[in-house]
Amino acid sequence: MDPRDNSFIEFVRDQLRDLGNTTFRRMFGGYGIYAGETFFGILHAGRLYFKTNTASRVRYRDRGMAALRATAKQTLTNYYEVPADVLEDSEVLTEWARQSIAVAGIRDTRTAPARSRAKKK
Repeated sequence: MDPRDNSFIEFVRDQLRDLGNTTFRRMFGGYGIYAGETFFGILHAGRLYFKTNTASRVRYRDRGMAALRATAKQTLTNYYEVPADVLEDSEVLTEWARQSIAVAGIRDTRTAPARSRAKKK
């Protein structure tokens, strides 16, 4: 995907419209996808990746999907490509996105108190 070509970004944005407060922010040659302040997805090289954990990752692997290879030397093992048939069905895509948001939110929740304590010192 050409980073200047917004058609894929707009397609994904439209498919995720039922999530509500979703934003896309440029990052590392692609886009990060946020639900509110929770970072849960990445658009990179014309593909969509969602945040996973050990349990949710099985769903992606069972469908033959791979982790995001950001560069030849860097693989982001917590982000897996969304299958094309899921991407095409906005209802199913929204369900997968909500699971990804929940996974990302667990991490955010666990780290938030540590950040708060650090700021108070």
